[in-house]
Amino acid sequence: MDISQIKSKHKVLKEFTYELAPIEKGYANRTLYINFSDNTIKEKPVSQMMKDKFIGGKGFGLKLLWDGTKPDTKWNDPENEIVISPGPIAGITQYSGTGKSIVVAISPQTDSIMDSNVGGYFGPFMKFSGFDALELQGKAEKDVIVFIDGINGKITIEEAPAEAYDSHVLAEQLTEMYADNEKDKANIAVVSAGTAADNSLIGMLNFSFYDLRRKVCRLKQAGRGGIGTVFRDKRIKALVCKIAGIKGNLNNVVDLPAIMERGKRFNKEMKELDDSQCEMRTKGTAHLVEVMNDYDLLPTNNFKYGSHKDIMNIHSSVWKSKFTQGMPDGCWIGCTMACAKAVDGFELRTGPYKGHKVTVDGPEYETAASLGSCCGIFDADHTIECNFYCDTYGVCTITYGTLTAFVMECYENGILNLERTGGLDLTWGNADAMMEMLHQMSRGEGFGKIAGLGVRKMKKLFADNGWGDAAFMQDIGMENKGLEYSQYVSKESLAQQGGYAMTNKGPQHDEAWLIFMDMVNNQIPTFENKAEALHYFPMFRTWFGLMGLCKLPWNDVEPENNRETSEPAKVPEHVDNYVTIYNAVTGNNIDKHEIIRQSERVYNFQRTFNIRRGFGLRKDDAQPYRACGPVTNEEYDSRAERYDKQMKELIGVDPTGKSTTEKVAITRAYREDRYEQLLDAVYKRRGWTKDGVPTLEHLKAIGMDLPEVIEVVKLHL
Repeated sequence: MDISQIKSKHKVLKEFTYELAPIEKGYANRTLYINFSDNTIKEKPVSQMMKDKFIGGKGFGLKLLWDGTKPDTKWNDPENEIVISPGPIAGITQYSGTGKSIVVAISPQTDSIMDSNVGGYFGPFMKFSGFDALELQGKAEKDVIVFIDGINGKITIEEAPAEAYDSHVLAEQLTEMYADNEKDKANIAVVSAGTAADNSLIGMLNFSFYDLRRKVCRLKQAGRGGIGTVFRDKRIKALVCKIAGIKGNLNNVVDLPAIMERGKRFNKEMKELDDSQCEMRTKGTAHLVEVMNDYDLLPTNNFKYGSHKDIMNIHSSVWKSKFTQGMPDGCWIGCTMACAKAVDGFELRTGPYKGHKVTVDGPEYETAASLGSCCGIFDADHTIECNFYCDTYGVCTITYGTLTAFVMECYENGILNLERTGGLDLTWGNADAMMEMLHQMSRGEGFGKIAGLGVRKMKKLFADNGWGDAAFMQDIGMENKGLEYSQYVSKESLAQQGGYAMTNKGPQHDEAWLIFMDMVNNQIPTFENKAEALHYFPMFRTWFGLMGLCKLPWNDVEPENNRETSEPAKVPEHVDNYVTIYNAVTGNNIDKHEIIRQSERVYNFQRTFNIRRGFGLRKDDAQPYRACGPVTNEEYDSRAERYDKQMKELIGVDPTGKSTTEKVAITRAYREDRYEQLLDAVYKRRGWTKDGVPTLEHLKAIGMDLPEVIEVVKLHL
């Protein structure tokens, strides 16, 4: 069936026209609401209070979701929402990393509030079409697409029965369908999920951008927390947005020369320093693989170990040889970091597209670790293939890798066997079994359907069936709040343990990545030092999600004199860039301290939102022991010299003559107590009670003492 035939199958269910208007100082000053249960489409105004308190991006998403749901709304209730919002800085083309959006929803995995950041063109295109956020509610009866026509000011909901479901095909179909010609394809952006999102709780969203040089649609992912599953539960097949094209100042900023000056300065750093610092333009984030291995931080065999002898098989030089070089690989226009690497012409070996040659986005570091070393697999081609199928099926690669590693460890320990897995031999390193489980997930069949529940629900299922010890599975199941861990071994960094387990949404490194400050450089030795870092860095990184910014340009290339500054970990020159750009876009006049206050308001609102839903307390910040220390004797013995030395020097116990079992227990008691002390210190610094509830005084001090917030907090004080 050709594109015209596919298009002919569409049935327009609702059409809505609106008045096009220019952006003002980074804001469209309205949001778009769509309800699929009754096909309502309407505009909502953005108040000054919204801009002052919630800023944009993640803040707008959280506020709209709060207003649209009740405390007991379930993830698959029609009233659950998906909110997509870019932010006031998103879409400028004069500084790198300004094309991000944040997606917010009630998560199928955690039942709490999920936010996930994503690149691609949809967020900026949506804003340039006239909307600061898109709010999706209700459930359609049949598969639908939404088309936002930012050229003619028209929005339609259309039944779309004939398009493909898998994202790499669907994005191509819809891009061709709505583009006038080849060049116009760059003005189309598509959001989609995939078949595995239909059949699992770990579905994610793909945001497309058209690569004019490769002549293919590329995909960036809002991966965490199962938002793609919510998308498909609402029977949304895709969102499509079209604009007339990108011009130099669609944000109508106040001071464009100031932004251009900072952009030129950063571009000069990228050109002169990237090759000697992080090699983002040639390797992307995959440059981290051997760095993590060298510092015993690369998750191996379900985070048991931090390094492996076969590292050379997935070394960054391998990824560099696979990635197409010499392409301007930004996932938004004007980004000179160019870290959105891709493998072109990759021939698939398995699954429904076996024999097809495809472009695969990535793998990024997180994917290389999760689909590779975490499962004991050191085969670059496997990782690329698994990456491709996760993307097109709509599955988070981080989640899939971490849950597969858990399943493999369960298999190795007899909790699972061939009978229980339906014939899948899920031993360490079995790439074929991992791929088949993914294909089963996409079909909603076999053990793949069980794996699609995620680690938390699998732990309960296995224990309820009497297959294994619940306490052991709790220790090795790398999830917190129901979300699977991203790919860094945190055993030797207490601060990173907090940076994972104290997150509002679950263990994702985008809030705080403190391993090098804490473990390698010993810059934050005391609880107070760690608490200060676990205040500043999550708040600063939250700000990127309010603005529509990528975090990588902040510290993945640094000015030559950064080490000479008083706070090199914060990269103060780049912080000043962001202050200057925000003021230049909006006309406001903030300083670096107001960045933190803006973020604190939204961060504490999200904490309160979780509390409203029955989460967000100290018990929810508990971590699996594998994140904290050695669970098994085998783990301890693999680093016995290190652990024995710590026992003698830090714990004050002589390990001589003690069995490994005794030493594991002594180490565990010490490390768990340290984590509890860290919780106390961080909560105090953040202005929370010992149970993790924001105090009334703190909410008032940061300006988040809204009546609905105070009402929730008072119930828990």
